[in-house]
Amino acid sequence: MQIEERVMDSQERIGFLLRSLYAGYGYSRYRMGKFEEYDLYSRNKDFLFSEGVITFTDTNGRLMALKPDVTLSIVKNTRDIPGTLRKMYYHENVYRVASVEDGFREMTQVGVECMGEIDSACIAETLMLAAESLRLCSEDYVLEISHLGMLGAFVDAIASDEKMREELLQCAVEKNLHGISRICADYGKAESAGEPLRQLLSLYGSPKSVMPKIRRLAEENGAAEYAEELARAAASFAGKEAENKIRIDFSASGDVKYYNGIAFKGFISGIPDSVLSGGQYDRLMRRMGRRDRAVGFAVFLNKLERLAEGGKTDD
Repeated sequence: MQIEERVMDSQERIGFLLRSLYAGYGYSRYRMGKFEEYDLYSRNKDFLFSEGVITFTDTNGRLMALKPDVTLSIVKNTRDIPGTLRKMYYHENVYRVASVEDGFREMTQVGVECMGEIDSACIAETLMLAAESLRLCSEDYVLEISHLGMLGAFVDAIASDEKMREELLQCAVEKNLHGISRICADYGKAESAGEPLRQLLSLYGSPKSVMPKIRRLAEENGAAEYAEELARAAASFAGKEAENKIRIDFSASGDVKYYNGIAFKGFISGIPDSVLSGGQYDRLMRRMGRRDRAVGFAVFLNKLERLAEGGKTDD
């Protein structure tokens, strides 16, 4: 009897390439179950990509949830080991609301998480792996890098309370420069108060073209240390093939209640949303009672469906 060989579809193929990449750099695979107690997600809703969570009651009465996120589960189910660095990768399905029209969908993520003694070399390796992950999906990609400590410092210099701070950060994510002026007016601040933040958000481009401007702006506003951290992260690509794919963009950020330091997002031509997202998340670790530092990213394989329709992937 002849057995028909099954051909991998594009998502499976990219998933295999990504797993091989991470394993080759010494990352061990982390596997997890489909369920977590709902309380884990209800306490960390801001960290989730969507608010909707599928819940059910198990046989002992506990309210459980189908996993909408991987990082929260890994943080919850690992422990601090002082003086070590734990490097993990995963290939898991999560369950989220894709859109109001589509409702809940099962989505596939592949990613890496590093926990423990995080240093600049570990951050540089994570960024390099993020760029290489994008390249394995498509040669036509861009990796945008920012620094949340620096962004937060510019926002804190204006904000008079937490509500104003949240509104300004939302403007930063949306790159809404006019919104910053409006918020300053609403809270009785002079329009000039928002000018440093507007200048920061208006900077976009290769590290070589924008880092001198960022350094000057940071020195003028007491954030020189953060600018140097960003410069070191960007410099890790100097002379490498991915160097011309790197952009500095301070709208590439996560929630500052959880993330800190370097943050980044990856984009592929032809796909409107980011297909990769990551950064340092020490604040999430502290919120969940952990002392380790952490950095990681996720690749959203479901967003690559358009590549299978007409795009191309490269080995």
